Amino acid sequence: MGHEIEAAYTVDEALASVGFGKFQSLVFLYAGIGYAAEAMELMILSFIGSPIKSEWGLSTGQESFISSVVFAGLLLGQISWGVISDSYGRRKCFIFTAVITSGAGFLSAFSPNYISLVILRFLVGVGLGGGAVLFSWFLEFVPITNRGAWMSVFSLCWSFGTILEASLAWVVIPALGWRWLLALSSFPSLLILIFYRLTPESPRYLCTKDRTADAMEVLESMAIWNNMVLPSGALISDIRGEFERDENVPETAHLITIQKDQTDIEQSTKSKFGFINTLYRLLSPKLVRSTLLLWVSFFGNIFAYYGIVLLTSALSDGNMACSSPKLQSYGTEEADIYKDVFITSFAELPGLLLLAVMVDRIGRKLTMITMLSSAFVFLIPLAFPQTEGLTTTLLFCARLCITASSTGLCIYAPEMYPTSLRSSGYGTANAMGRIGGIISPLVAVALVNGCHLAVAIFLFEGIICLTAIAVAFFPLETSGRSLDDSLSEF
Repeated sequence: MGHEIEAAYTVDEALASVGFGKFQSLVFLYAGIGYAAEAMELMILSFIGSPIKSEWGLSTGQESFISSVVFAGLLLGQISWGVISDSYGRRKCFIFTAVITSGAGFLSAFSPNYISLVILRFLVGVGLGGGAVLFSWFLEFVPITNRGAWMSVFSLCWSFGTILEASLAWVVIPALGWRWLLALSSFPSLLILIFYRLTPESPRYLCTKDRTADAMEVLESMAIWNNMVLPSGALISDIRGEFERDENVPETAHLITIQKDQTDIEQSTKSKFGFINTLYRLLSPKLVRSTLLLWVSFFGNIFAYYGIVLLTSALSDGNMACSSPKLQSYGTEEADIYKDVFITSFAELPGLLLLAVMVDRIGRKLTMITMLSSAFVFLIPLAFPQTEGLTTTLLFCARLCITASSTGLCIYAPEMYPTSLRSSGYGTANAMGRIGGIISPLVAVALVNGCHLAVAIFLFEGIICLTAIAVAFFPLETSGRSLDDSLSEF
């Protein structure tokens, strides 16, 4: 009746044994390239709007729509790729997202008109939706020790992508034009396709599908690369049937998982997958509070992040139009935009380093609340006229804080969900954030260009305040906890 399984170990115990070594470094490099590529394709939106508007005679609304349509594609992509990766594997998403992103990104450089550009940038957004899968995939190879710090370091790849894109834009657009920038920015996504065959599947995912033999192969390869030894015995799966227990088990149940028998695993793997079923599971009594709060938090963080990014270029462009028409020399405006975006892009580096120090020491929730509150404070003076130097400094500090908060949320969300729902849950939450990304360009650009800077700033302040409240009500602190593999363990 309560016999124990001897000489066995779980994926968490295997990862703890082999540690973070050469194998994870290669996983880091591959996922990091994908994450940087996503950042480049999104950061490009800060630079191409103005030259395209000038060349094609677009309205302000049409200019903003070029950014919004990419986020609409992200909304669709993150929901779709998350469900697909939880159903068919993390790796299988990589090849499709790489083809779509690099292909549509490169072709958009040859767009003959506005409509074709909008369609191709929408497809780029759909492909970029796979970035959430890369984040979850890397997370599942990281040992629990200092997991938050490693995910913060991984997020530096995003910052590297934004800085690289700002540098590229500064050099390429004045000399060669916006089409060359679109073409060159598509190449990092192509690297994901080129090195696809070298990528391993997540052993944690394989265990959820009762493919322990395949998971063992990955773990053995990891041990060899890291010059470490796996625990003695056989790998066991620690999955329970998804709904075999009472639905009213509280969300605050401990995250540590235990072994289940083979029959229940088979039942779990036969579950129907699809968006409706996934949504039903995400909104089940065990997860509904976490899911809804995550949706609000992602909306607020991404709305504020891209609002601050776009404010940087809008304040250089739109404020000039409001205050001093004589200064509206196109070359001067463009130089100011590149300079300000380039400078504020560097704010992400200290922001992520600060996050790496804080996230495992004081916890995910308190870190996010602290960073959101700081961003709120730094934005307040921008509602009133400031000198150029002070404006850039305040935007630098605000971006530092909102980057740390957004990244902290990206660490927290996949830790919150079990393996069987991790990519779907994280991808869906991220997709809700993309709604904020769709709206933010319309607000930031339209209000600033319409000389309503104070209204735009106070709107961002309200969103940030609401986001901090949502984070405060998160039911769990995931710092130092093991990752769950099934919903029944909540």
